[in-house]
Amino acid sequence: MRIIPAIDIIGGKCVRLTKGDYATQKIYNEDPLEVAKSFEGSGISYLHLVDLDGAKAKSIVNYKVLESLATHTQLKIDFGGGLQSNHDLKIAFECGADQITGGSIAVKQSETFKQWLTQYGSDKIILGADVKEDRIAVSGWTETSEEQIVPFIRKYQEDGVQYVICTDISKDGMLEGPSFSLYKSLLEECTAIKLIASGGVSDLSELPQLAELGCEGVIIGKAIYENKIRLKSLERFIVKNS
Repeated sequence: MRIIPAIDIIGGKCVRLTKGDYATQKIYNEDPLEVAKSFEGSGISYLHLVDLDGAKAKSIVNYKVLESLATHTQLKIDFGGGLQSNHDLKIAFECGADQITGGSIAVKQSETFKQWLTQYGSDKIILGADVKEDRIAVSGWTETSEEQIVPFIRKYQEDGVQYVICTDISKDGMLEGPSFSLYKSLLEECTAIKLIASGGVSDLSELPQLAELGCEGVIIGKAIYENKIRLKSLERFIVKNS
């Protein structure tokens, strides 16, 4: 299971939200590159980078941060937030993203998302399936669609999707543990997906449980920033799993 720390960006700064609520933003570092280098220095190979300004604006905003991190580290970056056009996608890849995550576009412009899968390949395009009470949330989680999570994922599996990031929004930033039951259900219902768990991770003991369920990766955010999980303590998982 890959260990994937998260950097969320508002105004070029590294922040965290609680349950996706922009009013709860807390700035942890004004220099995302410094944070990314600390991850890389601890042996981490992957990064989940989210443009929260872009998610709200519905187009890419913080591409210069992506470019800086991709240029000055060797981290393999998956980038999401506001990617809703071919132009946005082109900028993201030109600025150094290894993968992109499409959430809102997969709900609102399914044909465009399918085109991305065909053009770039399923190893480059991740389906963002962020869920609120079984429904897919969009536009930086400010809206809830009518899409139910299992049919949503299955539909895109038929179009070739392999990677799925799933955040249980009720868990996000709460430091109360991940949604084990949700991930267990998804892996049973949507076999063969490479599921990346996101939201709620608070303790090292939760990582083996997610691995045992069959998660391909886990995104860790606030637990690192609040020193609930120290980078040094992740080394044994990174050595074994990266």
